[in-house]
Amino acid sequence: MQRWKATVSYDGTQFAGYQVQPGARTVQGEIEKSLSKMHKGTSVRISASGRTDAGVHALGQVLHFDSPLAIVPERWQKAVNALLPADIRILEVEAVPFDFHARFSAVEKEYHYRLMTSGEPDVFRRNYASHFPYPLDHTAIQEAMGIFMGTHDFTSFSSARSEVEDKVRTITMFELVTAGDELIFKVRGNGFLYNMVRIMAGTLLDAGQGKIQPEEIRSMLAEKDRSAAGKTAPPHGLYLYRVTY
Repeated sequence: MQRWKATVSYDGTQFAGYQVQPGARTVQGEIEKSLSKMHKGTSVRISASGRTDAGVHALGQVLHFDSPLAIVPERWQKAVNALLPADIRILEVEAVPFDFHARFSAVEKEYHYRLMTSGEPDVFRRNYASHFPYPLDHTAIQEAMGIFMGTHDFTSFSSARSEVEDKVRTITMFELVTAGDELIFKVRGNGFLYNMVRIMAGTLLDAGQGKIQPEEIRSMLAEKDRSAAGKTAPPHGLYLYRVTY
């Protein structure tokens, strides 16, 4: 038996999310189905660094699974990709020790949130960037990003449905990048709560529009109440970019 670590990318548009759900098309379901075929019908469970919601994309999701098959890493990648649908790709497979866990061994995660700022939406990018054709104060957004940096209780920036008790997280990088007619919010931290990146993105847009002052984020964090923060930005602008171990 060998434990394998796989780095995966997927287009989240046609998925009900990462996690297996009855009667729904999911990333986990498709990968496990492909692995089951390789194991002659035997069920193979995978564990990922975290779940992504319906419509959310991944460039560097990481998962692990155990297998008795004696296959070299390059062959694993080609064999699984041959069985997967076109909107999921295995980028890399490597052998890891049995104490490796895709979720619990992760040190940091990086997410990108993409905004299309053109006046009219681009039909070819409508599923890959959130359309936001309104004037934004980049300086205010960057100031707000700076307030998120460091260690805080992010209860106000987590979905009320989150069942995680410890909502303290540390943000180590938060940057605003311009790429043509797109703005990209890049954030890295030791972990993220349910909807946390999308709620921060929605709040940053409020700061960029002058609806709130960046300093107000301090009181939002202190209130520890979801209703204190901004709206949850749409899922299709969000990408799980990288997981660091």
